[in-house]
Amino acid sequence: MSRSSETWEWIRSITIAVVLALLIRFFLFEVFEVEGGSMYPTLENGYRLVVDKISYRFHEPGYGDIVVFDSRIGRPFIKRLIAVGGDRVEIRDGKVYRNGTYLDEPYLVDQNDYPDYGPVEIPPGSYFVMGDYRRNSKDSRDPLVGFVTEERIMGRACLVYWPPGEARVLGGKAAAN
Repeated sequence: MSRSSETWEWIRSITIAVVLALLIRFFLFEVFEVEGGSMYPTLENGYRLVVDKISYRFHEPGYGDIVVFDSRIGRPFIKRLIAVGGDRVEIRDGKVYRNGTYLDEPYLVDQNDYPDYGPVEIPPGSYFVMGDYRRNSKDSRDPLVGFVTEERIMGRACLVYWPPGEARVLGGKAAAN
């Protein structure tokens, strides 16, 4: 094999690898770093996640999913999906109610000293999201974040890969009751 054909073979291989990496990143999966403590204890500051960007093309986000979305204030946010369009949400005495039913949320740490909210009805095509550390979460209760539309959802957090000792697959149906 001549030097020029070997060089072209390397260039071709590198180009294919770069194109595949870009396609995967833009259409299938993306890596995000957790910034802040609003998802404690489920996710801690500095954790790194793999976000599935394709599954919501085939089905709607579901109760309890941990979603990454455009916060409209400069960086993506990571929160738990609590309610979908048409649902009614109310928070009273530190407990969340969806359509009048109390949500058992085993992923929360003892925290019931955050303010009452609602009741509000979630508009069609929108979602209500909250952090797991409710006292320290800028989420749908905050007018700057508000209800999250479908277009703003970037994907579903599906895997913690860093730190290695905390690596795990993230489920999401805990708030599905």
